[in-house]
Amino acid sequence: MIWNLEPGWLMMAVATVAVLAFFFGAALDAIMHEDGFGPTGNMMLFTLGFFLAVIIANSWGISLRDLKLAVAWGLGGAFTTVSLLALIKAAAARI
Repeated sequence: MIWNLEPGWLMMAVATVAVLAFFFGAALDAIMHEDGFGPTGNMMLFTLGFFLAVIIANSWGISLRDLKLAVAWGLGGAFTTVSLLALIKAAAARI
């Protein structure tokens, strides 16, 4: 699905996800403080996780023609990525 997008639409998708991810990242930074990655770091992790999850779902043959399913996969990947990296960061800080 993502590979079939024209470059203009792909840039719009990345920009939209990045803007929304910045809002999530800023809110998460206010909650996590030093355990997080800062607003910009959280934004980059959210955006990376979103598109990685969509690409992985697509490579497994899951059809993401329904936008709701694509957003669900993307948000799941975004929050999983941030959660796992925050857990690794917290574990490394305690060792």
